[in-house]
Amino acid sequence: MATKKKSTGKTKASSTKAALTKASGAKVSGKVAPATGKLGVMIVGLGAVATTMIAGVEAVRRGLAKPIGSLTQMGTIRLGKRTDNKSPLIRDFVPLADLNDVVFTGWDIFKDTVYESAAHAKVLDEKTLEKLKPYLEKIKPMPAVFDQYYVKRLHGTHVKKGKNKRDLADQVIADIRNFKKTVDRVVMIWAGSTEIFLEPTAVHQTIEAFEKGLETDDIGIAPSQIYAYAALSEGVPFANGAPNLTVDIPALIELSKRNAAPICGKDFKTGQTFMKTVLAPAFKARMIGVSGWFSTNILGNRDGEVLDDPQSFKTKEESKLGSLEYIFQPELYPDLYKDLYHKIRINYYPPRGDDKEAWDNIDIFGWLGYPMQVKVNFLCRDSILAAPIALDLVLFLDLAKRTPELRSKGIQEWLSFYLKSPQTAAGLYPEHDLFIQSMKLKNTLRHIMGADLITHLGLEYYD
Repeated sequence: MATKKKSTGKTKASSTKAALTKASGAKVSGKVAPATGKLGVMIVGLGAVATTMIAGVEAVRRGLAKPIGSLTQMGTIRLGKRTDNKSPLIRDFVPLADLNDVVFTGWDIFKDTVYESAAHAKVLDEKTLEKLKPYLEKIKPMPAVFDQYYVKRLHGTHVKKGKNKRDLADQVIADIRNFKKTVDRVVMIWAGSTEIFLEPTAVHQTIEAFEKGLETDDIGIAPSQIYAYAALSEGVPFANGAPNLTVDIPALIELSKRNAAPICGKDFKTGQTFMKTVLAPAFKARMIGVSGWFSTNILGNRDGEVLDDPQSFKTKEESKLGSLEYIFQPELYPDLYKDLYHKIRINYYPPRGDDKEAWDNIDIFGWLGYPMQVKVNFLCRDSILAAPIALDLVLFLDLAKRTPELRSKGIQEWLSFYLKSPQTAAGLYPEHDLFIQSMKLKNTLRHIMGADLITHLGLEYYD
C-alpha cells in the first residue's frame, strides 16, 4: 500500500470551503479542527449499498450527477432570524471533508472488485458503471471476518482465518493501521448483511469481559462486533447500517468514550420506516388515533435473501417495530394508541432485485371515533436511498471526531435522523420523530460552530 503524502498546506478544496464559509457569514469555531488532508472510509461489506455510495461519490466528483438525497452535500441551514435571509449550505457552514478528499477501501466475503460487485447488484445502469469502471475496478476488498453461524444464507469465500476471535480482531486492526499510512483520518461503516438476533450477555458488559470473550470465542460476539471493537480500539468512528447488536453494548460504548471514537445508532432509515417516522408524527400532532398499522415488503437483493432467514429477520423486525411505540407514546395517549396493532412482514422476491416495494395499511380514527384508512405503496430503490445516508454518516462522524465536545461523549444522538434504531444514553428514550431529529441535528451543528440555536418561537417578529 502506498505511503501517505504529507500535506504541505491548504488544499484547493479547503481554500474554496474557507472562501465560501466567509461569504455565507458563518462563524468558524476554533473548537472544531479543520478537515485537512484525506479522509479514509473503510466499509465492511462491498455490496449493493457500498458500491452505490462509492460509484455515486465518484460520479459527483466527475460532474456526472448530483448528490441527491445527501444532506451534507445539498442541504442548507438557517442562521439567525428568518429576516436575515442567511441559509448557507451545510457543507459551507461546518468543516466537512470535501468529496475530493475521500478515499475508499473495505472488506467483503467475495473477491469481486467494486466494479464487479456493482455490476452484480444491478442498482446502477451499465452506461454509468462503464464510465466509472477504471476507478471502481481498482478498489479490491480485503478478506473479511465471517462466520456463517451469524448469517445463514451467505457462503463467504474470501474470509480471514484465525485461531480465535481475538486473532481476527487483531487482523482487522492491522488492516486499519496499514490504511492509516495512506490517509489522514479514518471512519468505518458497516454496510454488511443483517446478522442473527442476539441479546446482550455478560460478555458485553465490560471491555475486560469482551476482550476475554474474544480470546475464548464467545458465541455472543458476532463479526460486526469484532469490526467495531477493532475500529474503536484504534480511535476510529464507527457507524452501523444494519440492525445487528454491535456498538449498542456497555463494553463498546465505554471503549468509544475511552478512545474518543464517536458511534451512533444502527440500521439505515431508508424506505418504510422513513415513511413511518414522517406519517406517525403527523397523526400524533393532530391527535388522530391509530388502531392498526400493517406493513409488508418485497425485496430481491442480497439483503432480502439474508432476511429470508427467520433469525436474521428477527433482528430486522425488532429494529423496524420500535419507532411507532416511541413516537405515539401510548402511555400518555391511551385513548389514541394503547390498542395499536403493529405487524411487519418482509418477503424475499428475487425478480424485484434492489427495487423494494412496500405496502402499508393504516387504520386510523378521528372525531367521535369514526374510522378511516390510509394506504401507502412505496416503490423505492433500497440502495439509492441508503447510499447518501451512508455518505452523510461518514462525513458527520468525521466531523464529530474533530470536535472535542462531541467525540468525548461517544454516542452521537444527533445522528438519529439517519437510523431506524437511534442510540441514546442509558435510561433515555430515543426520538424517532424525523422532524425532531432534523432539528436536533441542525441545532447540534449550530452549537459546535457558535451560532444561535433555532427554537422557532418567533414572537420578536410581532413586537
